[in-house]
Amino acid sequence: MLTAAGALLLAGTGVASAHVTVSSADASPGGYGKVTFSVPDESDAASTVGLRIQLPTDPPLTSVRAQPVPGWTVTLTTVALDPPVTSDDGGTVDSAVSVVDFQADPGTGIAPGQFQEFALSGGPFPDVDRLTFNVVQTYSDGSEAAWIEPTVDGQPEPEHPAPVLSLSAAAGTDAHGAAPTISSASAAADDGGDTTATVALVLAVLGLLAGLAGLGLGLSARRRTVSS
Repeated sequence: MLTAAGALLLAGTGVASAHVTVSSADASPGGYGKVTFSVPDESDAASTVGLRIQLPTDPPLTSVRAQPVPGWTVTLTTVALDPPVTSDDGGTVDSAVSVVDFQADPGTGIAPGQFQEFALSGGPFPDVDRLTFNVVQTYSDGSEAAWIEPTVDGQPEPEHPAPVLSLSAAAGTDAHGAAPTISSASAAADDGGDTTATVALVLAVLGLLAGLAGLGLGLSARRRTVSS
């Protein structure tokens, strides 16, 4: 029985229009995050049974972990770094994951008309706006789809475009997901603005009271004049 966790029929669209894509809700330049590859099966009869994801190594992602997928086995291949790089904690990293290989267990896979998501967690991501991954998809009939063709601005999309991840810091956070720190100068400016508004309000109230008092005195004087 063919299974695919989270599978969805691609209703209303031709399978030929589906591509392997990559996305992330929290990956940013210099930060860490979860990256998700969405893999549709484009065959009319064969199932997807393998997925190889090539990761960038210049600069490398010094931390990479794969999320388990039921019915699939994952293998991480590392490459030596020459020269080694320094990690965020000051340590030396002399190897990094270069390829993540997902293989479906016998009798499983992504059936035609379905898709599967494969997730990785890691970083730090390079200081770029976009990051390209080369991906090779293997089918049960032995054929392969190599998603490695670059997409060029102003030109038609290639038949098998390489997945491209857009890297942008999440709104309201820095590259590592921390909330922005309010500087003492900004805080003082905000406090000064509030103080000014309060003083203006007090003066307005005092002015109103003074006006009412003046009105009361005027009426009293008028009454005395009339009475006399």
